[in-house]
Amino acid sequence: MPIYEYSALNAKGKAVTDIINAESVNAARQKLRSANIYPTAIREVYDREAKKSAGLSVLSKFVSAKVKQTELAMMTRQLATLISAGFPLVSAIYTLVPQTTSRIFKQTLSQIKDAIEEGSSFADALSAYPDTFSDMYVNMVRSGESSGTLELVLERLADILEKQQKLTNSIRSALTYPILMLCLGILVLYFLLAYVVPRITAIFSDMGQTLPAPTRFLIAVSELFKSGWWLILIVAFGIYFGMNRLKKSEKGRLWYDKTKLSLPGIGILTTKLAVARFARTLGTLLENGVSLLQALRIVKNIVGNRVIADTIETAAGEVEKGSGLGKSLDASKIFPHISIQMIQVGEQSGALETMLSKMADIYENDVESTVVGLSALLEPVIILFMGAIVMFIVLSIMLPIFEMNQLIK
Repeated sequence: MPIYEYSALNAKGKAVTDIINAESVNAARQKLRSANIYPTAIREVYDREAKKSAGLSVLSKFVSAKVKQTELAMMTRQLATLISAGFPLVSAIYTLVPQTTSRIFKQTLSQIKDAIEEGSSFADALSAYPDTFSDMYVNMVRSGESSGTLELVLERLADILEKQQKLTNSIRSALTYPILMLCLGILVLYFLLAYVVPRITAIFSDMGQTLPAPTRFLIAVSELFKSGWWLILIVAFGIYFGMNRLKKSEKGRLWYDKTKLSLPGIGILTTKLAVARFARTLGTLLENGVSLLQALRIVKNIVGNRVIADTIETAAGEVEKGSGLGKSLDASKIFPHISIQMIQVGEQSGALETMLSKMADIYENDVESTVVGLSALLEPVIILFMGAIVMFIVLSIMLPIFEMNQLIK
């Protein structure tokens, strides 16, 4: 049954907004009027006919791509609370629709509710939106449904999503200041080279003598920034779109991820972040009854690096043959040695899930401290770089003046 959002006036003349289930707009109006609520505007949360004509898979790709991680975490936490309080699943989802601020997410939740009412399981309904609900999310929900512990599984999922969001926010906040400094520095340099330098160097055109090489180079760069700025933009956009296209191909993505792992500083951070995601997700899946092989095949899709994903896939093949997980991962020499040791200890003690959770905590904290350290290092590097460029500009302008003084003497 469709869901409609409405704005209305109640019997006391107070404006209210809410949602209502009804077969059509007219049926929704009749329902509201019978409850002494007088609608001023009614609209369907999503278009059922558009869904049928376009197809679920096409619409789900368009819809789910715009759902934010914070919205997903909040919805999961609220859904777990409602189910724990005794709400049926459909009623709980129905209750969450008006509380969701994103129209896109409202459409998604409404379609999931309809799919459940038509006989689908919650996990199957979620699986129609792979860009919003990951394999880990869907498989944990399926495990919770089969074991009758859906509310507990949703609480764990909310914990995972909130920790991931916290880590992402920490990385962003640590890098905000260096990136802001870099952007302001680039703008200042552009202003100097495009407007200030040409006016100063114009006095050298009437000197009738050969200018020093640094000054000639500065004038050439200044002309490029002044009249060829469009060329710089074209090159910048070309590099951006070229890198995006490269990352979409199999070989290009593999090369990009290999290069990222080999870069100083960035490679270590990428590895730690991938190991943290691997440990957190794998531990949670195992705690919820997902088999190790199935969990490994899910985890490889969320580590964010093709090289590490291939390592996990190879390890899954070795585990299927009877090898231990720690030994299988150690063969690639990509996972840090301490993480391999912790996995092996967890396997030997029979507490792999607990050890993976501790490992995730360690590496998430390590990522935070690494990002803070890198951002602290970036600030003086950016300042020194900008200072060196300004010094070059000043010297390039002063050299011809020094030569003029020598000629006068």
